[in-house]
Amino acid sequence: MGIPLLQQYRVGKYILGQKLRRNRRYPLVLMLEPLFQCNLACEGCGKIAHPDDILAQRMSAGECLDAVDECGAPVVSVAGGEPLLHKEMPEIVDGIIRRRKFVYLCTNALLATKRMKDYTPSPYLTFSIHLDGDRERHDASVCQEGVYDRATHAIRQLREQGFRVNINCTLFQGEDPQRARDFFDEATRLGVEGITVSPAFDYEGAKRHDIFMGIRTIKELFRDIFREGRGHKWPLSHSGLYLDFLAGNQSYECMPWGNPTRNLFGWQRPCYLHADGGYAATFRELMDETDWEQYGVGRHPKCENCMAHCGFEASAVEDTVRHPLKALKTALRGPRTEGPMVPDPPSAEPREAPGTVATVPVSAIGRVSRQES
Repeated sequence: MGIPLLQQYRVGKYILGQKLRRNRRYPLVLMLEPLFQCNLACEGCGKIAHPDDILAQRMSAGECLDAVDECGAPVVSVAGGEPLLHKEMPEIVDGIIRRRKFVYLCTNALLATKRMKDYTPSPYLTFSIHLDGDRERHDASVCQEGVYDRATHAIRQLREQGFRVNINCTLFQGEDPQRARDFFDEATRLGVEGITVSPAFDYEGAKRHDIFMGIRTIKELFRDIFREGRGHKWPLSHSGLYLDFLAGNQSYECMPWGNPTRNLFGWQRPCYLHADGGYAATFRELMDETDWEQYGVGRHPKCENCMAHCGFEASAVEDTVRHPLKALKTALRGPRTEGPMVPDPPSAEPREAPGTVATVPVSAIGRVSRQES
């Protein structure tokens, strides 16, 4: 598992405290989005579909740290947009570290070599580099040539400077299991501490909608990848039961409160991936006044085909706490790649056809994809 012992201990202690207080719903990871602006225009991303006046906005350092305090989660994932475009990001990261929270600074790495001097290596700081596969696969995903080479160069420089480095990888339709295996091998050779992998979620604002997978395809793909990876030592940053879930061997319901999102508009309902329920003014309002029962696969059309870690990792962690022996056996043997799968969840009402979903205007992509600050 690509999670350091200090982090495992601190998160485990936090979960135990929540259990002793009999809290049913509690956050594990705060998804903090201080901006939506990016210097890339990836085909599977819906974040940059906002109008220019929204893309120009930023949450202040004070607002970001207030959200960290309000939420109380032990881990903070700073995403966007591209966080390194935010001029106050070093202050935000330093404030999170001083609170002894683990911060994952998610970046496409185009600015990493230029901005790494603004940060100090710490066991609480991880640069989480976006890589969606090998050179050809990743550059196609981000719609720009040369990004893979720049990202891997940044990874090497960050590691040389003593930073913790993770990669976050999103898999799309048409992924080849052998290429995924070779990519995970290459990422491991780069010396990254962890690999976070998740099937893509069909954002309404994504430029294309033929690149996303259904649940059965997701399960079959991950079985094939794990089968190809037998004997390979990949530092996957997930619980063993979440990986077993991706392979179709565990049946979980989404726990969106496990990864609550705070962005420019407030606390996003229900999750990081869509805001069907609007926004809450406070974290407490998000937790107490959201009708959580209406969301999830089989309950809401926008949740169809979702197996993303931001919704289901918390479910797997909860299962790990309840059934530690099952979790240990799964971690030792790895995800099961043969035999029957658990039944697919029932479908909710069908969503609108892809042709009726808003896409990113080409003119907007051109305006935002090269801005740096």
